[in-house]
Amino acid sequence: MATGHLGLGETLGALNAALGAGGPVWFKETHARHLRGRDFLAPRGALQARFSDGQVPEHVLRAVAGLQGPGVAPVLRCAPTPAGLSLQLQRPAVFERVLGAVAAYAAPSSSASPGPRVVLHCPALRRAPGALRLSQLRAVLVADHLARVLRAARVCVRLVPAVRDPHLLAFLQQLHVDWPAASRRASPEALRSRALAQLPRAPNAEALPPGVLGRLCLKELLEERGRAAGYDPSLDSCLVTEDLLSVLAELQEAVQENGPQGPGSEAALPDLHAPRAAAPGAGAKSCVVVHVVSCEEDFQQQKLDLLWQKLDDQAPLRQKHLICGPVKAAGTPAALSAPDYFTFRNAQVRKASALKHGMDAAQDPAWTEHLGVLSVATIKFEMLSTAPQNQLFLTLDDSSISTKGTKSGTFVMYNCARLATLFDGYLRSKEQGLYPALPPVASLDFSLLQDEGEWLLLFNGVLPFPELLDQAAALPCTTPGLQLTARTEMVCKFLVQLSMDFSSYYNRVHVLGEPRPHLFGQMFARLQLLRAVREVLHAGLALLGLPPLSHI
Repeated sequence: MATGHLGLGETLGALNAALGAGGPVWFKETHARHLRGRDFLAPRGALQARFSDGQVPEHVLRAVAGLQGPGVAPVLRCAPTPAGLSLQLQRPAVFERVLGAVAAYAAPSSSASPGPRVVLHCPALRRAPGALRLSQLRAVLVADHLARVLRAARVCVRLVPAVRDPHLLAFLQQLHVDWPAASRRASPEALRSRALAQLPRAPNAEALPPGVLGRLCLKELLEERGRAAGYDPSLDSCLVTEDLLSVLAELQEAVQENGPQGPGSEAALPDLHAPRAAAPGAGAKSCVVVHVVSCEEDFQQQKLDLLWQKLDDQAPLRQKHLICGPVKAAGTPAALSAPDYFTFRNAQVRKASALKHGMDAAQDPAWTEHLGVLSVATIKFEMLSTAPQNQLFLTLDDSSISTKGTKSGTFVMYNCARLATLFDGYLRSKEQGLYPALPPVASLDFSLLQDEGEWLLLFNGVLPFPELLDQAAALPCTTPGLQLTARTEMVCKFLVQLSMDFSSYYNRVHVLGEPRPHLFGQMFARLQLLRAVREVLHAGLALLGLPPLSHI
């Protein structure tokens, strides 16, 4: 049996290469109905465009059927069908290869190379928590999730601003947002001197309000760099204040520093991958600044970008804006603040817990943290399951926190707890002598996994997870224009779908069978599969800052 990490990208690449010169033709099947008979398909229309008579030559069929190579999944058969060229993998062999190396499938692809250093700037974190609107909370959650995904892909990330407000820090901790706190304030003296040298002399300096240095014209810089980059053409000037210079000083310091930063970053980025020391000013050239802003903050951030370039010769030219769309909450005041939103969701979770477990359990202090995690899961899944650039509509009724609602964070956490209960049940039975210990993966017979839900969990859940993480961490920083798109919704959507597939399987299949030796083989194969599902689920939740729950 071959060993090594299997990859969907490697398999699709080899399949397309086997068809000869031309663009990609093959695609992976995802729907359960199609997966009953095939795993990949080259559609008939694409084959007719590739081969003049629409018939795939025999030597090509043989090449596809005998496909081998690093990361390429073993092929069982390849045959023409009315839909096109249909291919099925050697499923027991794929089960063994994947389940024998679960850790490799709960992390980004090892072939992914770290990109440039990224400075993530979230202006909303300069506000007091009570002043955070829902759209700004969305920007905070997007920035936190994006930082986790990038660090998982071994990208060096710095987070700005460092938070100084203790109330905001407490609120971020409540939300499981991992953001650095301020230890000192960056000095804006050099920027102040540069600004004073460029500001027109005011007729009466005393007329300026406290903290205001004057107004700088940005039109010339806008004409030189801004229009082509996508800056708003109405930008003309910027009021230079001490607060703005402090913001720029912190950004300036972040791009000039080379090491990892922020809670947990040292663990996520090993020393051997850390950037080497660079000469002063080199840091700005080797990084990209991504401003994660709500749609209301973008115009002001554009002014700040241009002001930075005007006052600092070393300011990075690669500044991108990830603009989070507006958030609309039906049936609530437009001014609903982020803390009010959390309080509202937390009250709903407590109410649901009281209905399910009784009022005493819901008021038990031991449940406080547990219910807090469920509240945060609800908020993060509804805030992050929509592409950040799109407008988001929130439904605040009680149905959105039900474990039966298959789109909610509560549903995902519920199925995480079901997996924990399953393995706890196995361990208790093993301690009682009913079941033996789990044998090595290589000794199991995975041909016993015949239920279509089992292949669905592996082929749509475990196997594609590394590639999904690579896609989530891929920022198109080199594309023209100011705005940046990011696929921060991918992890949430993936976890919801994985939970739906697991729930359907778990409701139909009795995994822990009777303690009879002739049934152990299938039970152990199923447990190894669900162990992999659990690892992937936990890895995905970690990218959202959510700890797995053992009960709900």
